Amino acid sequence: MIQPMLWGVGTSAYGLFPGRRVESLAWDAVAEAVGDAGITPGQIDAVVVGVPGVVEADALLGPERVQPGDTVLALASSGLHSNGYSLVREIVRHAGLELEQDVPGLSRPLGAELLEPSRIYALDCLALAADCEVHAYAHITGGGLAANLARVLPGHVDAVLDRATWEPPAIFGVLAAAGNVPPEEMERVFNMGVGMTAVVARDATGPALELLAARGVPAWVLGEVTPGTGEARLIGKH
Repeated sequence: MIQPMLWGVGTSAYGLFPGRRVESLAWDAVAEAVGDAGITPGQIDAVVVGVPGVVEADALLGPERVQPGDTVLALASSGLHSNGYSLVREIVRHAGLELEQDVPGLSRPLGAELLEPSRIYALDCLALAADCEVHAYAHITGGGLAANLARVLPGHVDAVLDRATWEPPAIFGVLAAAGNVPPEEMERVFNMGVGMTAVVARDATGPALELLAARGVPAWVLGEVTPGTGEARLIGKH
């Protein structure tokens, strides 16, 4: 039986290392850490630092390329993507959940759902940037969708994102209900089903979605870039 305390901090290593084999990345360092997350002597929390490579300055993507009228595309996550597990661990413990149990709404035991490996987007993003006019990418990690997307916005625009464009996977509803977690906190901690966003030129929207579909990456139009003050805003309801 996997103990919740060990599982809660070890999931990151479980979820990331399969992705390393898929993407053929070279790890720069792997460190052991024992901190305040319930790790006891003999248990390991792997922290991985990667060096992805170099790019010419004039080919850099980022805020200076983003402009009003751009489209924001969402690339689906495979699950929690190794983020928010401190909160997950508390929910599991306080709600008295068992990792082996079947939970209504999930197609497999809770522990298997929570241990789903992270989807890695490196090759898909490289292919998209090679064939379409991509202005920026934002990886949706800890901090949630709005906070991470705001990092690639210049100060004169906003990104307006519509919750009605997707339904978060069931695992997020299970966690919210079991832990009585407010929607705003769920959106701050978890990716809610969006693991990566791509800001593309408006006329690149169709070709970008076709390319991602051909590569087996679920993607959709999440919102648009408008004049603003450098914020990403979620509107509507799922």
